[in-house]
Amino acid sequence: MYLLTRAASVRFRRPITVRVIRERTERRTYHGWTWVDCYVLDARGDANARRELFVMPAGLRPAVDPAHRRTKAPRNATRAAR
Repeated sequence: MYLLTRAASVRFRRPITVRVIRERTERRTYHGWTWVDCYVLDARGDANARRELFVMPAGLRPAVDPAHRRTKAPRNATRAAR
């Protein structure tokens, strides 16, 4: 999962979270750029659109999967379990 911001492409005025399916290496592009097939994810981590995007891989930022975020346990939970 990646967070796409302006660092990945000027097209991303607002950041979006995506799950990359594959890189389209058969397409010729400018140095430092690539095409990727990906799913755009909503706040819960569910795919709501499939897109083909032209991005700079150096601008892709790893994102936390919303479906796997851990909630903080209450402070006394460990002591109570003993």
